[in-house]
Amino acid sequence: MSDYDYFVGIDWGRERHHVCLVDHHGQKLAEHSFKHGGMGLNSLAEWISDETSNSNIAIAIEVPHGPVVETLMERDFKVYSINPRQLDRFRDRVSPAGVKDDRLDAYVLATSLRTDGHRFRYLRPTSAAIVELRELSRTTEHLTADRVRLVNRIRQLLWRYYPQFLELEKDLSKLWVRELWQRAPTPKHARRLRKTTVDKLLRQHRVRRISADETLKILRSPPMALAPGTAEAICTSLRLAFDQLALNECQTRQVNAGIDELIRQLSDPEDNESAIHWQRDVAILSSIPGVGRVVLATLLAEASEPLKRRDLKALRCLCGVAPVTRRSGKSNFIVKRTACNHRLRNAIYHWALIAMQHDQISKAKYNTLRARGHGHARALRTVGDRLLGVACTMLENQSEFNRNQIQHREAA
Repeated sequence: MSDYDYFVGIDWGRERHHVCLVDHHGQKLAEHSFKHGGMGLNSLAEWISDETSNSNIAIAIEVPHGPVVETLMERDFKVYSINPRQLDRFRDRVSPAGVKDDRLDAYVLATSLRTDGHRFRYLRPTSAAIVELRELSRTTEHLTADRVRLVNRIRQLLWRYYPQFLELEKDLSKLWVRELWQRAPTPKHARRLRKTTVDKLLRQHRVRRISADETLKILRSPPMALAPGTAEAICTSLRLAFDQLALNECQTRQVNAGIDELIRQLSDPEDNESAIHWQRDVAILSSIPGVGRVVLATLLAEASEPLKRRDLKALRCLCGVAPVTRRSGKSNFIVKRTACNHRLRNAIYHWALIAMQHDQISKAKYNTLRARGHGHARALRTVGDRLLGVACTMLENQSEFNRNQIQHREAA
């Protein structure tokens, strides 16, 4: 940090952002507060330039993304981020009494960057395709959570007046379940349902697990005694829930199509010149067992910088597969890492789960860990840790996955 003449700390907020400016001696020179918005953020950037006369400036902020960061990086400022938990420890160094104040946080950010700049992460501009991919991958996560919530709501509503319908299928999000309910929304309607109608519906959706006779037998089982109007009221709520589920599925297909298109652009430099360095990386990562659309999009979106640097240590920490050692006195134990990117942790979990089913080495590794007494999640984290190491090695060598070559290296 000796190359910088001024250090700026920004404590961002929902309505206002507090800024503090210190010199290379740690002396506070000025502080100001700016309202959130286009005019306020432009004023913030101009204030920093005016106060420092466009000298060498380093800016510290908690979050590595958002409109404040984007505005500053657009003006070519050098921006550094730090984890909020680390900032909390730096705050204790300035005020051991536990004071929490926005202006104090801005000052702590500025002085900590001056003295402990190696603890901060330098933020580099991200290509437009990666930014779009990040938003779409996070949108997919939100849509999946909404889908689970809707399915649970549908299950609860059916349990209240139509429990026999739940015996047909566990996954209530399937299209044939929705269409069957529309034909028989109540036990009264099920008694008038024709066998040919049910048989046609099952054949149309290729449902072979259950026959039309079994379906009608379940639906026509003795119904529960309900107060007048209960079934009709619940049917109204169910109809709305099924409509929302159909919309959710349509939006999910649109988002997945957008993700596929962005990945195609990243793998084709002619369509996206700014992401030309991703061309080979996308092909390499896609060749690894267990890497599908969601896992690949999450890795590219949430861990683009460590992937560029082939930084295995940073990837292990971000993905939550690197354990944490706690040693004090005579006690020494290892625990699961909780300070990580939860989206990456979920992606690695599913990556390892699918790889275990399709890759013999991953399956053998999992079985060995289970035989030692490790739990399911613990074993999958270790499998994911190994897959990250394989991915980094492949990226360094610029070679796609070769099962025989991997087996030979691990045997050696």
